Amino acid sequence: MSNELKSGIRDQFLEGMSHAACTVNVVTTDGAAGRAGVTVSAMSSVSADTPKPTLLVCINRLSPTAQKIIENGVFCVNVLRDDQAFVSDTFAGRHIDQFADKFECAEWTLMPSGAPRVVDPLVAFDCRLISSNLVGTHHVCFGEVADIFVAQRGSPLIYANRAYGATSRIQHTASINAVHRDKENQLTVGCFHTFGPYFVPEIIRNLMTKDPTRSIKLIEGDQRKVQESLLAGEVEIALLYDLDLPQDLDVALLTKLNPYVLLAEGHPLAEQSTLTPFDLDQYPMVLLDAPPSGDYFIGILKASGVTPQIAYRSSSFEMVRGLVGHGLGYTLLATKPASPMTYDGLALVSRQLMANVEPSQVALVRRKNVELSKPAYEFQEFCKAYFSKFGTV
Repeated sequence: MSNELKSGIRDQFLEGMSHAACTVNVVTTDGAAGRAGVTVSAMSSVSADTPKPTLLVCINRLSPTAQKIIENGVFCVNVLRDDQAFVSDTFAGRHIDQFADKFECAEWTLMPSGAPRVVDPLVAFDCRLISSNLVGTHHVCFGEVADIFVAQRGSPLIYANRAYGATSRIQHTASINAVHRDKENQLTVGCFHTFGPYFVPEIIRNLMTKDPTRSIKLIEGDQRKVQESLLAGEVEIALLYDLDLPQDLDVALLTKLNPYVLLAEGHPLAEQSTLTPFDLDQYPMVLLDAPPSGDYFIGILKASGVTPQIAYRSSSFEMVRGLVGHGLGYTLLATKPASPMTYDGLALVSRQLMANVEPSQVALVRRKNVELSKPAYEFQEFCKAYFSKFGTV
């Protein structure tokens, strides 16, 4: 076979396998050769009917982990939960600048073999290596399972279409006609979890008023979660911030959100009608730490030469508002709810932030070169009409 044909079938194989969903696993080892770990997707059961159950993992021969597993003779397969993508990324080498040691990204305990286990994975299999074969670029390691940890709850982190995803139950349908009818009327929408509650309910109400037969599923989360759901095809269309979006997504800007300062009613700065970053310098900050919001707000202050004194962090919009309401610091936000109250009834005040900063831009995002379904197209048009009242971007 010519090199050109080999290259062609290899590329087709890689493209084809990218569509095969699999769990995301971090394989770890420790012993005389030292501690190591690596993220793998190629993990499979071999047999439950051998003297002890067996499984296999495939690890690139260039990974130091492969050789250490062979020398140590033990390994642990940590099957990650759907909220542990950061652990996967770290052991895949994507956060080298943040951790001198990859194991610093999570809490660990030891399995009976001595191999490290994430404290709270979905499942962990503690294995003794029984054989290892080099096939092409990968070591295929067969392990005899000696001990198993199973979490009481959680869902697996899935990798497919070169993006992370999560499982969801699919309801059985009564007939083929019902399948086609449901498919034509279903829409899955993604939205950034802080501004989503401010915009999305009214848009959905308008959509459902036009056609009550629509079935709409919402997937909420931070920028990364919703973006990955888009790329994996789980979400058809989404409302996100226009920040660090990949080129294979189509982006239509909708509106701008100007950052402002939120304070407790009795805060010393509440007497001022406008505030600058320098006014905030001596006070503690409560940071909305939901990517990309955290970096955006910190960047506003640092661009003015102010290093914030971050006292508390939370990915929850309402938790941040609650902490501010109790006088634990100020915060910067972009979304402004209609009610100036916290969940527990404390008064809040917002003040204009006087700083040379670009506003956040809310965008309607979809995959490029993928035709929208009829429900998604209607959602898109309702979004454009809804945001037109806020002015153009």
